[in-house]
Amino acid sequence: MTSRRMLIGGLAATAALGGVAWRFGVDLGHARAGVRHRSRLLSLAGQSIEYADQGGGPVLLSIHGAGGGFDQGLANAAELVGDGYRIVAPSRFGYLRTPVPPDASPASQAEAHAALLEALSIPKAIVLGVSAGARSAVELALRRPERVAALILMVPGLYAPESPVSIEPSRGSRFAFWAVNAGGDFAWWAAMKMSPSILIRFLGVRPELVATASPAERRRVLDIVRSVEPLSQRYRGINVDSTPDLHELPLEQISAPTLIVSARDDLFNTLPAAQYAADRIPGARLAVYDTGGHLLVGRGAAVRAEVKAFVDSAGAGSVDRQSG
Repeated sequence: MTSRRMLIGGLAATAALGGVAWRFGVDLGHARAGVRHRSRLLSLAGQSIEYADQGGGPVLLSIHGAGGGFDQGLANAAELVGDGYRIVAPSRFGYLRTPVPPDASPASQAEAHAALLEALSIPKAIVLGVSAGARSAVELALRRPERVAALILMVPGLYAPESPVSIEPSRGSRFAFWAVNAGGDFAWWAAMKMSPSILIRFLGVRPELVATASPAERRRVLDIVRSVEPLSQRYRGINVDSTPDLHELPLEQISAPTLIVSARDDLFNTLPAAQYAADRIPGARLAVYDTGGHLLVGRGAAVRAEVKAFVDSAGAGSVDRQSG
């Protein structure tokens, strides 16, 4: 009887593992398919750049944050401005099909943004930089001011002299970083299934804030967590973003109208950087929310209204109306 029980137990365990492997394979296949046919590739001065180009109207260059790619850039733009814009969303260095060049600095990335706009015959765009994407957005505004009609910096991972942006140092964040460094699709997927709160905290939001949010907001946050898959096609970019060479920039030279948004409870501590930038960029508008974390949970309607009012006041909503 003991041998029979062991056999039955072994078969049950094998079946369970087989089921897990099947479910993981299906989910990863869906994630890979979701980024396979929605973008294009350009070779710009020997550097391949992946990008999506969708819609018509004023041009908005949507620069994604850590863990993203062109798909996150499209999602960010859809959430913040909705329809009526032509969205150009590149995958930054190390994300999806854009390789990491020898110089992966924000300045180099900004030059790649400018080259992409030039290749698409776009003289000027509204520039949206989210989180780590704010770094190359700022560099673009400094280096190629003629290309930037308006600058929007959301939870910006920029330089602050006394209280720099940082990763929340919990045990869960250390696990998530291990998964990133390993390029571990299965580790990320398993954490999503068994303990999504670990990954929510890793993305800069207190899990208890998400737990008390509306069902729609909870779905949005989990969709963002899920969108990091396939991690194996994004981890190189995450590693670039995780070791930034942040230093003081001549922000007072930025001439574009600028909106900066952050939250006091952002676990990445972007508020000091947002305040520092707002103090130095001439005429910059700073919007700060008491809660919301790095993903601005529960602040969607307020942020969309803030962005619309800013774009309208800057006169940027009529710039370069083109179809993709």
